[in-house]
Amino acid sequence: MSLFILPRHFSNRAELYHQFARLTAAGIGIPQAVEIQHRSPPSHSFRLPLSIVLRRIAEGATFSEALHSTGSWLPTFDSALLHAGEQSGRLPSCFELLANHYERNAALLKKTLASLFYPALLFHMAILIAPLPDLVSSGNVFAYLAKTVSVFVPVYAIIAFIVLALQGQRGEKSRKIVEAALQRVPLLGKARKNLALARLSSALEALITAGVNIIEAWELAGAASGSPALQEAIESWKPQLLHGSTPAELVQGSSAFPELFANLYSTGEITGSLDITMRRLHRLYQDEGERQLQLVADWTPKLVYFGVVILVAWQVIRFWTGYFDQINQVIPE
Repeated sequence: MSLFILPRHFSNRAELYHQFARLTAAGIGIPQAVEIQHRSPPSHSFRLPLSIVLRRIAEGATFSEALHSTGSWLPTFDSALLHAGEQSGRLPSCFELLANHYERNAALLKKTLASLFYPALLFHMAILIAPLPDLVSSGNVFAYLAKTVSVFVPVYAIIAFIVLALQGQRGEKSRKIVEAALQRVPLLGKARKNLALARLSSALEALITAGVNIIEAWELAGAASGSPALQEAIESWKPQLLHGSTPAELVQGSSAFPELFANLYSTGEITGSLDITMRRLHRLYQDEGERQLQLVADWTPKLVYFGVVILVAWQVIRFWTGYFDQINQVIPE
């Protein structure tokens, strides 16, 4: 597992799922599909985890159990959604859903990184140039390096934390902390919540269509959402569900679900059209989440550029203020 996720990582995973979708939709069994992917994977790094999946299937494990054996190679919500697809007999559509998800992530990340290049270049130039007058006057290279490093280190640390936080490859407690923190970030928090609801809706629709028990279907869909808050809320419902409460009643009373989701789900449950309702909810929250993520991708470079401009302006003002102070000290009154 790479420390930092780049667009090519998302693109490679999208291609893996696209190939799985085509193979399984053509009627090829999972063991044969995994064998084909193992021989020529989209990324060389996929060969080892796919070999583990092949070995576990040969030992009698299900596809979901075999995937679980690969450890952190497979993100939590991928694993849960594929488990739901296996339970419901709709693996091809789940593969295609994941492929589209990673394609969109790759495109957004690529666009954001490209837009950030120029502001990042300006930022580095501003930090490196600002202490140059002091270096020229004093000749102290170590003082110059100390000034630049004291800015770069905390900035790089913050960027590394944000990137790692957004990648979702952590334990349950860490994921809860990260989700709670990102929930407060304008647009990004709402985008993540909407996409989690979209994944939950898609998984729930697949499971309900396949006739999976409603309690188990909700538990699997909660795990597929990728949201610890949603998963925790759903797991707390089990005693009430076993005592006769309906999911619609629990969704209505839960603060984890928006009012629109609760109302549409309740209508679907009453009319017996939950599968249609969940498809509609998936499209609704997927579109809204992607729109918000696109806004984040568009505005992040602009905000960084604006911050760099302010920093450069402050450094220029500081330089000239110091320069005039030195002149005033030299000129006698």
